[in-house]
Amino acid sequence: MMRTAAAIVSAAALAAGTFGYHHTPRGNDGGFGYHQVRDGIPQSAGHFRVSSPDVRTRFPADDLANGFGCTGSNEQPRLTWSGAPAGTRSLAVTMYDPDAPTGSGFWHWLAWDLPATSRSLDRAVPAGAVAGTNDAGQLGYVGPCPPVGDVAHHYEITVYALDVPTLGLPAATPPAATMFTMREHILAYGRMTVTAKR
Repeated sequence: MMRTAAAIVSAAALAAGTFGYHHTPRGNDGGFGYHQVRDGIPQSAGHFRVSSPDVRTRFPADDLANGFGCTGSNEQPRLTWSGAPAGTRSLAVTMYDPDAPTGSGFWHWLAWDLPATSRSLDRAVPAGAVAGTNDAGQLGYVGPCPPVGDVAHHYEITVYALDVPTLGLPAATPPAATMFTMREHILAYGRMTVTAKR
């Protein structure tokens, strides 16, 4: 088992070196001991524009978590985007907090197999798309709720243009496995980052 695990880690490290993935630095802040986290996006990936009519400089109460000490409505923010490249066969959306004190960040939201022709996402994923499992163990979206007194958390909302019509993953797939699969298919992405603090 240990030999197999070591082989998997070695293969992952080799792939990262071969394909050249982005590294999102996040230094130690306020004595909380955060580690740098890599986002896994290929350096060759293009960029496009993402925005939200709900989220600009901060999250509204509707989009905050209802739990973990927060009393928001836990509604996923609406998104719009433009400029996905030719060759896009599906889209995916994530929201990730690299500042969560877990050692590996926190995936708040994963959705994939969105139609390639879509230019927006409402409060729910469309039929045929997958609302994946987040790091709270729930399907779909779980809103921000950083620990009281912690540093400001950066919530990265990302839309990915993918080169496959489906990732072929069930909704129960763990976030790390979803992202490991997705990274090989990213043509381009758009990202907006929103901070929150309590």
